[in-house]
Amino acid sequence: MDDRAIAEEALSVLGTGRQIKPFTARHPGFDLTDAYRVAQIICDLRAARGETPVGRKIGFTNRSAWPMFGGRAPIWARMYATTVHDLGSHLQATLAGLAEPRIEPEIVFGLAAAPTPEMDARGLAGCIDWVAHGFEIVHSIYPGWKRLPADAIVGFGMHASLWIGPRHPFRSRATEWIVELTSFEIELFRNGAAIVRGRGSNVLDGPLNALRALVAVLAADDQSPALAAGEIVSTGSITPAEPIAGGEVWTTRIAGIPLEDFRLALIAR
Repeated sequence: MDDRAIAEEALSVLGTGRQIKPFTARHPGFDLTDAYRVAQIICDLRAARGETPVGRKIGFTNRSAWPMFGGRAPIWARMYATTVHDLGSHLQATLAGLAEPRIEPEIVFGLAAAPTPEMDARGLAGCIDWVAHGFEIVHSIYPGWKRLPADAIVGFGMHASLWIGPRHPFRSRATEWIVELTSFEIELFRNGAAIVRGRGSNVLDGPLNALRALVAVLAADDQSPALAAGEIVSTGSITPAEPIAGGEVWTTRIAGIPLEDFRLALIAR
């Protein structure tokens, strides 16, 4: 098992729409520690070709997905300046080069300070500069979305792109945000037809708890850097990830929190 070879193989299919056999199926014993070590090599390779890391996405925050993928805890992956977009300057997202893409409505944080493992909800809130509602588009470099958490980590956390709506200051109304982030509800629509509902508590009992879980995972991993001020954190899907295709328009209706509904048109190329 060659870490560099695994990293280069995964990176070779990024943006091509091609898929490969999961690494756990080829390398018995390939685990999360191995996967994060390979993921750091992937990050270094992407940085060398001009991609700047700007934050992290948290995966497997919706516990309903754990039995399907053999997960027992959240995972994380890097996001880049090339994959993170503000909705105001982009009205449509391309699915070119993505295999089996899906869409996830999420809560996104921008960090003003580095959170630490001992912080409670109020302490974490003090580290957040802004909050927004957004969509993450995910994809699978493995056929049929068949992979274990270690495969998902090497497969870029399944992250393709993140689309962020209007950003709202957090600390000026932290008390309200803390309550609303757990209790708000969302409905997801495809071409105007309702598809699925979700609520903030689906994300590890609330997006702040998802952030806390990420901080804990990073603290226990001496090969991965801690979160830093300025990073963007996408906290995980509020609903099941839904399959998508070019020509569709996806929207949300959000209630119980002062964040805007979302609209994103998808194109195939």
